[in-house]
Amino acid sequence: MSFFSIGENYLEYRNGGETLRIMGWGVNSLRVISVPSGPLDLTSSALLPQSTKATITVGEEIAQIVNGNISAVIDSRGWNSAAVITFFNDKQEVILKEIDGGGALIRKARHFKPHIGGDFRLKATFEASSEEKIYGMGQYQQDILDLKGCNIELAHRNSQASIPFYVSSLGYGFFWHNPAIGSVSFGKNTTEWRADSTKRLDYWITVGDTPAMIEEQYSAVTGRSPMMPEYGLGFWQCKLRYYNQEQVLDVAREYHRLQIPVDVFVIDYYHWPRCGDFRFDEYLFPDPQSMVDELRSYGMEVMVSVWPQVDWRSENFEEMYRKGLLVQTEHGLNVQMSFQGNNVFFDATNPKAREYVWQKCQENYGKYGIKLFWLDEAEPEFSTYDYDNYRYYAGSVLQQGNLYPREFAKGFYEGQQANGQRDVLNLVRCAWAGSQRFGALIWSGDIHSTYQDFRNQIVAGLQMGLSGIPWWTTDIGGFHGGNIHDKDFQELLIRWFQFGAFCPVMRLHGNRLPREPLYKAGGEVTEGTGASNEIWSYGEENYSIMKKFIMIRELMRYYTRELMEQAHITGAPVMRTMFYEFPEDNETWDLNSQYMYGSDLLVAPIVKAHATSRQVYLPHGAVWTDARTGETFNGGQWLEVLASIETLPLFLRDQKQSYLIGKV
Repeated sequence: MSFFSIGENYLEYRNGGETLRIMGWGVNSLRVISVPSGPLDLTSSALLPQSTKATITVGEEIAQIVNGNISAVIDSRGWNSAAVITFFNDKQEVILKEIDGGGALIRKARHFKPHIGGDFRLKATFEASSEEKIYGMGQYQQDILDLKGCNIELAHRNSQASIPFYVSSLGYGFFWHNPAIGSVSFGKNTTEWRADSTKRLDYWITVGDTPAMIEEQYSAVTGRSPMMPEYGLGFWQCKLRYYNQEQVLDVAREYHRLQIPVDVFVIDYYHWPRCGDFRFDEYLFPDPQSMVDELRSYGMEVMVSVWPQVDWRSENFEEMYRKGLLVQTEHGLNVQMSFQGNNVFFDATNPKAREYVWQKCQENYGKYGIKLFWLDEAEPEFSTYDYDNYRYYAGSVLQQGNLYPREFAKGFYEGQQANGQRDVLNLVRCAWAGSQRFGALIWSGDIHSTYQDFRNQIVAGLQMGLSGIPWWTTDIGGFHGGNIHDKDFQELLIRWFQFGAFCPVMRLHGNRLPREPLYKAGGEVTEGTGASNEIWSYGEENYSIMKKFIMIRELMRYYTRELMEQAHITGAPVMRTMFYEFPEDNETWDLNSQYMYGSDLLVAPIVKAHATSRQVYLPHGAVWTDARTGETFNGGQWLEVLASIETLPLFLRDQKQSYLIGKV
């Protein structure tokens, strides 16, 4: 008697209550779902529907499904073996294999441990290859590029975004299609995925001859970014925080007077009376319409911050609570974040809550022509990350928690689209798989103003690109700890600013020191304004360097637009690992502080204090031109490159983008 059955485009195995299904899902790709009992749940958290034709053959104990260049074999033979899945590429090389039963060890590759109430703690285990390198997985605050040997938390935090997709040096990509809180260990002996609470196992796997091919196939099934609006291509001015209309206008007028182009001017948090009011404080911003109109006359779009927190004292709290639009606290005091008051979060997984918040923002900001929103705190940032103490409309946070930032972005995107806006771009502090298709520009959170954090951001941007998020940025200079009078911080800021010119979006931000307290009209203390953070705030020499790099960014506008078009059409990252462009050069797979901005520019920021040179690797397969001098070099060599404070190492591939020579 065979345990296998065939359906339209799928192979199914049943034994001992388990139903295991493997389906063709996109080009050269397969989706695997397993439940330990009951009917198969085929809903999708992130994967888009696909029309795929797979070839299936079934024997008594072995069955195979083939979709393009990938195949999977289910082998039900062996003592204590509950059907082992092995994946192959088109050369019939094993790319990934579940562990077997281990004989007397009685191991399970798909292990469901039941919780009271019917759900499960899941552990899925695969054999590991000592030759493999692993990249992607979202954004983690470390400068480790190859994740082999790492333990990764599958949960969001401030500055951490869990996007459980990786690219393997063995020529495949793997997506853990589960928004549950959990973890993964890329061990030397096994790779082990864990979900703390779930109803099923669900993952997707693809094969490709190059990282670019893998990325294109992954983005095809999870979605691609819209075309980046024109105002996303230039320089953005931001700080913590422009607290009133007068400050905003003074800074905007000075940039205009100096003829320095600013594409987006950002108004940060607590421009509102209380969290959850979703509007300007009329005492601090008495005439938003004239402010927006004046900035737009200078070529600046206005972006306003929106937090998902709702203060108990907010004008909207009682209505939102009564209508069930807030995240539920399972036990204890109903305070999910204590910050300038007791706050709970609106439930972004609830369609009615998304609609409510969007309508408030449309009424209170849209009427002034504001169409850009900064969706902060989007993890969301619980004061304590006790994920088991909160519940969303979509389910317990343990089981559905990683969906939140994507649904936050989705609510605004769908509202903007319904309002007729086509050029959607919103700044969001977190992401999950699929966030990119909702116009989400991710930034790396409240990082510190240190060289270690700077190095971490280079890796974070590269990993996010590989994770399907091409729109990414960082707080130039870091967020916490930068004193504007400190010469060491000024040096760090300049090095970070140079890097920022070659990020997908160039945005200056930070909580600069020294800070002074601020008070509301009634005398209540509120968030401070922070020290100045404009490019003229750091002295004439630093001003000249930063102005130069803003103008370099302007020179690259056409090129950056091309890169954004590639991201929109193929899912290609804007900021790319060296191996993405040069996979045949083994040296490129270990480079974590230099990268490609598109296919033409090799960027090597100075990432150590007081350094005026660094080692740069020029890959095989190209002739490289120093953008500062015009000198050319053959690929396949390391160089010690000098870079005084006013410049950084930048090389042109095969003399493309030659307009930059002598400008850097």
